Amino acid sequence: MLDSDDLLRGYAAGIFPMDGPGGLRWYRPWNRAVIPLDASFHVSKTLARTVRSGRFRITTDTAFETVMRACAAPRLQLDGTLDPDTWISERIVAAYTDLHRRGYGHSVEVWSGDELAGGLYGVALGGAFFGESMFHRARDASKVALVHLVERLRRGGFVLLDTQFLTDHLAQFGAYEMPRRAYEQRLAEALRVDACWLSEAHTTSGDAS
Repeated sequence: MLDSDDLLRGYAAGIFPMDGPGGLRWYRPWNRAVIPLDASFHVSKTLARTVRSGRFRITTDTAFETVMRACAAPRLQLDGTLDPDTWISERIVAAYTDLHRRGYGHSVEVWSGDELAGGLYGVALGGAFFGESMFHRARDASKVALVHLVERLRRGGFVLLDTQFLTDHLAQFGAYEMPRRAYEQRLAEALRVDACWLSEAHTTSGDAS
């Protein structure tokens, strides 16, 4: 059993769930990856041009469950086959969708015309945002989503962007690992911050600084 209250308690304690063949498990890594929200967040010149080009249309919180299910879809592996395994099970979708209804779960959607080209979702709690997963169906779409997420978090007064694990994809933006104890101290400080997930009217689509 997993519900949205379980998720809120878990995030506040520095743990997060993943589902799989062995059942639901909660994780508390020794090292935790974060993306900086200050000037050390890195956006390449090429990506900045893509963000400013108007190639994609950005929305937030308009297709939360759709983004989740896209993140859960089988991924193409290096050998060209699809990996059917996903930790985003139906009970994960249900619990996070309830968080979204309660105002804690948020998504960034990237559209190419009327088609959903990419996006990401996560959880906002205090001044912390916990990024869960992202996907893309068009080149750079998930990167554009991340740039817009960071813009929104900065403007809303967030101080922590947690990405759980470090990947090469995230490292190019300046993501780095923190030891568990340092992360949990920073998390405690972030939870005391009164940040705000801003409405569409408060953001602009061209800021990729």
